[in-house]
Amino acid sequence: MSDEFKEKIPPEELASQPTPDLTFLEGPRSRTGEFFRVLRIMREFIRGFRALHFLGPCVTVFGSARFTEDHRYYQLARDVGAAVANEGFTVLTGGGPGIMEAANRGAFEVGGRSVGCNIILPHEQDPNPYIDKVVDFNYFFVRKVMLVKYSQAFFILPGGFGTLDEAFEASTLIQTGKVYDFPIIFMGTDYWEPLLKFVREDMVEAATIDEEDYHRFYVTDSVEEAVSFLERCPSRPDQKKQDSVQTRSWTNVKAPK
Repeated sequence: MSDEFKEKIPPEELASQPTPDLTFLEGPRSRTGEFFRVLRIMREFIRGFRALHFLGPCVTVFGSARFTEDHRYYQLARDVGAAVANEGFTVLTGGGPGIMEAANRGAFEVGGRSVGCNIILPHEQDPNPYIDKVVDFNYFFVRKVMLVKYSQAFFILPGGFGTLDEAFEASTLIQTGKVYDFPIIFMGTDYWEPLLKFVREDMVEAATIDEEDYHRFYVTDSVEEAVSFLERCPSRPDQKKQDSVQTRSWTNVKAPK
């Protein structure tokens, strides 16, 4: 949908317009239509690979778009963005307002690299002003692959369903041996404690996960401590060029052949 066309649609109607994700998930289409959709998805993957390949080691910060500048979680995310950038990592976010803006802003203010991976929605918002580069995606699943592929760690700040989705997607990849050496760092302990208590007590008690699955999470309110967990990342900004292309599985001796 072109920007020119969007401007002619009232906001209440725009929100109901079909998106590529919605059309894709509606069910089977003609074989010709499905073939060309595969090509469009492949093009989006290639575009993402090209845009993110040369960023160097990245860290993604997730959190709600609804927190304003005067909220303590906004300031926490801003401090995280600055600290991560000072370590030499590129700061990745969803490119929107709230926690995402705060993390990008922190990186931007200390001269770090700040990038937004934006998902295109009918009610899309403008990217925040603290981004050096924006990469747009039509499909959630393509965006999720890019964030895991190019991130060395996830910072999970207070947020909603999208934040939970990313946190537990990464947790599942670690649990099933698809990803190794990938720190998942929860910050805002008072906000996350009820959820973490459920995971720690109810899920472990019911044996739906192992205790070690819970202990893979790092939980802290200290920016300094959170950044120290990045020492566990396999690829760091201070590594030599020939070492920086190592994947997470290559750096873990327990990884399956």
